[in-house]
This record gives sequence, structure tokens and C-alpha cells, in this order.
Amino acid sequence: MSLSLKGKKGIVVGVANEHSIAFGCAKALHEAGAEIAMTYQNEKALPFVEPLAKAVDAKILMPCNVVKQGELELLFKAAEEMWGQIDFVIHSIAWSPINELHGRVVDSTTEGFCKAMDISCHSFIRMAKLAEPLMKDGGSLITMSYYGAEKVVDHYNMMGPIKASLESSVRYLASELGGSNIRVNCVSPGPMMTRAASGIDQFDTLVESAKSQSPLHRLGTTEEVGDMATFLVSSLSSAVTGGVHYVDAGHHIMA
Repeated sequence: MSLSLKGKKGIVVGVANEHSIAFGCAKALHEAGAEIAMTYQNEKALPFVEPLAKAVDAKILMPCNVVKQGELELLFKAAEEMWGQIDFVIHSIAWSPINELHGRVVDSTTEGFCKAMDISCHSFIRMAKLAEPLMKDGGSLITMSYYGAEKVVDHYNMMGPIKASLESSVRYLASELGGSNIRVNCVSPGPMMTRAASGIDQFDTLVESAKSQSPLHRLGTTEEVGDMATFLVSSLSSAVTGGVHYVDAGHHIMA
């Protein structure tokens, strides 16, 4: 067995720009030999994502806003038409209303919480459902979480319980899909300077705290998350499913 992904084909959702965790995954997967379908959220994002898709020789580049009816289904249909089957899906999207993200969980609205849950968590479940019939030889489903799902992190607020739900969903999906040799895992990076993270209140303070407290005294990188995703797609992780895998320079072990 080796880390070569030659012959593997799959979908990466969540690339917004070159700093995106999803792009770190796309680069690593491409370098290991995988073929990739990549998405962009809307026409405004296309100029930022298109050159990145070219850099990883993406075979498919399509819009995918998970709240728009039918776009997710069209993406998986395009992958089926292109390849017949797929081997992996990378889900790296999260969203919350900014005013509610900056407020207390107890003050969150039904509408805001439900929409954040749908985009950040249930979209992964919907992707798993669409991927299942295309993973004819088994496969790997990967999503992204954060330590704030496990412990209370100042200013992470509403995203904490939503990411906790995502991590629980990973375990249930792993159990349900394991009979089809489909593995489901979660990668949990530490704080990273991505566009999504910029919406967290006092994020710079969170970054500096992670740097100072982590055993390695630094942050993880999107490239290192990509390396973990490559491992989880590869045959080297053939018995690994249902887990949360930290790429945070060890920050999660510290009190």
C-alpha cells in the first residue's frame, strides 16, 4: 500500500480562495494523483476559484451553493457523468449569521440556528446520501470541525453546538455506511486565517492563544490539513472511520 491516489476521483466543496482549507486539501489530493471536481459558491467567487481549479487540473468546476435547490444534485450528477463513480468527498463549508455568531447561544434565533445547521452540518449528510450510490467500490467522506465542538471556546458561540452536531453525524454516518466500505471522518484544524474564520469575534486573540498554548508553539497549516485528508482518502487509512482527527499542533490536548 502507498499514499498514491492515482486513479482516485472525487469532489472538493468549499474553496473560496487560495487560503481555504478546502484548497489545501485539493492541492494535496492533486499532488498525490487524484482527479478532482471543484465548486465555487457563486459568480462573485468564480474569479478567485477558477485559477485555483486550473492549478489542480480540476476536471469539473461548477457552482454549488448548498441552499440553492438542485445545485448539489447537479454537481454529483456531473461527477457521475464524468467518471461513473467517485472515491471521496471533501466537505469544508460553514456559515452562521454574523450577528448571531457574535452573540450568545441562548439568544440565537430559530431561523438563524436552523440555517446555520443546514449549511454547516446537514449539507454534509446530504452529500453523503448523494455520494453513497457513486461509491461503488467504497470511499471516503471527510468534513471539517473545530475544538469548539468539544469544549467551550470564547467567541465561537453558536458554531460550537453546530460543529458538535457535525461530529456526531460523522459517527452515525460511519456506522450506517460502513457496510458499503464507505469511511466517514472529521478533520479538526486549529484556528487558521481563512475567510470563514475572519467572521469570528476577536479571532486574532484566539490565534495568538493557540500559538502560545500549543505544544508545537505554532498553528497548523492548510497544507497539513491537506496531508491528513490525503491519508484519509488513501488505502493507508482503510480501517479508519468515525473519528475526529486533529491538525492543530496539539492545541486540543492542553487544559
